[in-house]
Amino acid sequence: MKQLIALLALSSLAACTSDRDPLENGRAQYLAAGCAACHAVNGRGGRVGPDLSLVGFRRNSQWLDQWLQDPKGWKHDARMPGFKLDSGTRKAVVAYLASLQQWDGAETGKAIYAKAGCIACHGIRGQGGHPNNNVKGDVIPALDAVVGTYTREELVAKIRRGAAAQADDPSKPEPLVHMPAWGKILSDKELDAVAAYLETIAIETPEEEEW
Repeated sequence: MKQLIALLALSSLAACTSDRDPLENGRAQYLAAGCAACHAVNGRGGRVGPDLSLVGFRRNSQWLDQWLQDPKGWKHDARMPGFKLDSGTRKAVVAYLASLQQWDGAETGKAIYAKAGCIACHGIRGQGGHPNNNVKGDVIPALDAVVGTYTREELVAKIRRGAAAQADDPSKPEPLVHMPAWGKILSDKELDAVAAYLETIAIETPEEEEW
């Protein structure tokens, strides 16, 4: 009798899960896996890992799935552990993460850089080093050494329109990470704030000594 009751309970739970809205189910799986302990979404959650408020805008589902399967396989020094999620759970979490594309703002350029997820690609203070497949050097370019080569207007324009990563080898799969068109998410004021913050991280090239 106890076994029958247990089986009926499991069947009921499975039915509830299957009937649940896919995104609601994905969010429930995300929370159950403990992701919120390290990652924030729209101000709620931990601060150990990158903010995920816009992760669905800046990363595609293929990358999200690959990352959840093996974080260290993509980035050897990744701090995120491999949770070994089963395929169904991983699919649900990926669907939820891919849906995270709603922006509720931030006050400063530095805060936008962190919350929008720029830091997840370009690193702390634009130092770079984050991987991308089939691009020169296999990493996303650092910003700290190149930002100073743009005027404020040029920098804002580049952030607004985004940029597709250039494949290093046409015979290999296309890069999974591209810089999205942030003008679809950020206001002109926010774009200017990010550009202003990036200008503060630029490495100044010393002037040549006059003889």
